[in-house]
This record gives sequence, structure tokens and C-alpha cells, in this order.
Amino acid sequence: MQWYPIRLSTPVRQYAFGARLIPELLGKLSDVEGALAESWEVSDHASTEATVVNGALSGTPFRELVRAHPGALVGAGWRGPRFPLLLKFLDASRRLPVHLHADAAVAAERYGEPNGKTEAWHIVWAAPGASALVGVRPGLTDADLFDAFRAGAHAEVMFEAPLTAGDTVYVPAGTLHTFGPGALVFEVQQTSDLSQSVMPTDVYGRPLEASVWDENIRRTLSELRREFRPAPFPGLTLAEGGLTRTFACAGPHFALERWRFTSETTARVGPGRFLALTNLADPVAVQATGGSEELPRGATCLLPAALTRALLVPHGTGDVLVSYVPDLATDVIAPLLRAGHPPADVRRLGEVGL
Repeated sequence: MQWYPIRLSTPVRQYAFGARLIPELLGKLSDVEGALAESWEVSDHASTEATVVNGALSGTPFRELVRAHPGALVGAGWRGPRFPLLLKFLDASRRLPVHLHADAAVAAERYGEPNGKTEAWHIVWAAPGASALVGVRPGLTDADLFDAFRAGAHAEVMFEAPLTAGDTVYVPAGTLHTFGPGALVFEVQQTSDLSQSVMPTDVYGRPLEASVWDENIRRTLSELRREFRPAPFPGLTLAEGGLTRTFACAGPHFALERWRFTSETTARVGPGRFLALTNLADPVAVQATGGSEELPRGATCLLPAALTRALLVPHGTGDVLVSYVPDLATDVIAPLLRAGHPPADVRRLGEVGL
């Protein structure tokens, strides 16, 4: 097969916390009416399967492509039930519910799912006063937390941090969190949609019965991991000729970089991994041996591992988010240490194993 930069359909979620930031700030999905909370840029989740929308593979379900060509698409030797990452834009015009996602052990034992959900938020835009609540304060019992959630006193038992455009928050599975109001983020996460909330309403704003709410809180507390205290981080930068790479976050499941460039630059792909490119600024032409794709602002394309490399040609200023599954030692730790970044700073990227 002759591989090329792949574009996928973008399923949406119209949850109560969204509004119109995705069309207004990214210039996309303006035909979707009403509140637009999430745009799933790359998705192979069982509930929402994307379809290829460009080139020779147009019309092919992404799930079918992953199943048929795991090594060529994802990376040499990779095998798995689903594409490893789910990428989305998320509109937090209103604050998200206070919730958490199961870790791998809970996902397997309780839900029969292949993995949990660690995620990270790269802040694309934030209004003055936008903040995140992430993690729970030490010394609190489950009873303390239950009473606080019932009273809506989330800020009294969680850590609050302001959100600034360009920062990233790495959130391990099992960590209680919320953010907003007034933020647009790019989220990279494991392919999972498991979630437990402590709120009195569902994600569409519909009130829950008191008994259901209480049970949701108890289930959330049973899945809670208390050891993490995530915080916004501006990232670590490497300059390579005309390309500036900012490492935004990294862990065993994914890494996220932000590339800025004004001239042609090469994106090196497999054989060990794919790259997903998400454009935040002027259009970028993505040129590869199997074909080229014009990437407008707000769009994402997938570079299959079999491509080896692609040339990125900006029409103005290139500002592209790059998501991938890393070899942490080779792709993240070694280049940052060589550039002089202290190990303590590298550890702030997430879970890098240093």
C-alpha cells in the first residue's frame, strides 16, 4: 500500500459545558448547531469510530484500517485492540464536571476495558480567571470528600491553578479534575471514555436522582488516586535550525510537542511510531511520497509509521501540535538532557521515569 497523510472525520460531543469556541477560534465545524463541547480529531473508540476522508482510502473506517495494518499505521511490532490515542479539541466555556478516569487496573477489573485513561490538556486559549482544579488535598478522608462533593465545595478539597495559553497539564488516570470556565484545550489521551463524576447532573446538564448521585460519588472515591498533584507547565524547548520544538508533556502512553517554524521542516516518522499533526495557525502543506495534504487551522492529519518522513511547508507561520507514543529514553529524556535541561525539569513533563 502507498501510504500518505491521512485525514479523519471528526465526531463531536454536545455536552452542557461547551459553547462555540471551536468554530470561533479554530474556524471549523461552524455548521454544527448549538453547544459544541468536543471535536474528536483522531478516534478509534468503540462508541465513536472515525472514517478516512481523503485520498485512496477515503470512506474506510479507521477501525478497519487499524485492524488490517497495525504495524504500518501505528508502528513496527505494535498490536492492540484500538489505536492507542484519542485526540480532541475541548471547549470549556463552562466548567467541566468534577470527575476522574479509571486507571489500567480498575479498567480491566471493573469494566473489562484494555486500558485506563491518562490525559493531558494543552491550553490553546484561556480567558482571564480560567483555572483548573486537579488532585485532592492530603489528610482528607473519604467521608470528608463525600461531604464536600455533596456541598459543591470542590475548591476546598482540591488544588486550584490558573490556566495560561501555551501551558500543559498532565493528568494521570485516577486523578480528580476539572477546568474552566473560559478555556479551549487540545487534549491527548489514551483511547478510553471511562469516567466517574461527583456532580449532581450528567454531562448534558440533566439532574440525577439523589441515590444515583450518592452512588456516583462512592464509585468515584473507590477509583480515586491521591498521590498525584498535576500542575500547568510551560514545557521545555529545543531549537533545531529553523524549528523550535517545545516538549509539552510526556509519559509512557503519549508525548505531545508544539512545533513552530517559518520555513520547510522535516517530520521524521516510523518505523517505530506514527505522528499526529494538529495545526493551530496558518495553513501547512504536508508532503509525503504517497501524496500531499493541505492542513488548515484546526485540522489534524495522521502520518502512518510506514511513511518514514514528511515535509511540512508553512504558508506563513507553522504552529503544529505533534502527538505520538514515545520511546521515553530516546525521544524525550536523551535530547532534553543533552540540551541542558535539568532532570528535575524533565520530570515535570509528566511520568518520564527519571
